[in-house]
Amino acid sequence: MIKMPVAKQTLSRKADWLIPAGLIALALIPTAAGSIRMAQLLTGVEITPDSARFMAAPLPVMLHITSSVVYCVLGALQFSPGLRQRRPVWHRIGGRILVPCGFISALSALWMTQFYPHGINPPTSFDGAALYATRLMVASAMALFLGFGLAAILKRNIAGHRAWMMRSYALGLGAGTQVFTHLPWFLFPDVHGVTTRAICMGAGWAINLAVAEWLIRRGRSLSINRVSID
Repeated sequence: MIKMPVAKQTLSRKADWLIPAGLIALALIPTAAGSIRMAQLLTGVEITPDSARFMAAPLPVMLHITSSVVYCVLGALQFSPGLRQRRPVWHRIGGRILVPCGFISALSALWMTQFYPHGINPPTSFDGAALYATRLMVASAMALFLGFGLAAILKRNIAGHRAWMMRSYALGLGAGTQVFTHLPWFLFPDVHGVTTRAICMGAGWAINLAVAEWLIRRGRSLSINRVSID
């Protein structure tokens, strides 16, 4: 066996954590916002017109916040190749936690989209039909991708499993990217409208999914090159 030099091993281990750390950082703002909302629901703060919809039916949003935080934070660690290789048992245990959390996150998102009324203040007051349809498609796709990923691993299709789980995770982490795609919304109030709101939200999911597809195709290309070299 050819051993990697110590310096290269150190660089490899550092690089191994760059992607998980970046994903966790991306999830920090929505995680913080979700934690604040959970605290409000648990402590029974004064009901406002915007929070009344959550106070009337708190369980779906609490399930969504809890499952989404676990899914995004714990899921980020699954992107560490070194951790998968050194701790395969941990990777499998993490997956058994992540799959139910992913399904709960997606299904609770579908419920909230269908049954919660819109907020009365920006930006949620501009949630229109286009965003409604987009949310239904994204949440359904997230659950569907999870199902495909689960089916793939049961068939020992590792490459397919990774690809579908990456796609599902990309959609689940959409709230993190939406913080940045909403910057024009917050900087330029004149652009407020249902179309702009739908674009800002949709862009977050689209960017994440595009990056996931690029990584999947890049991984396949590298695998093919290795086989060709061997």
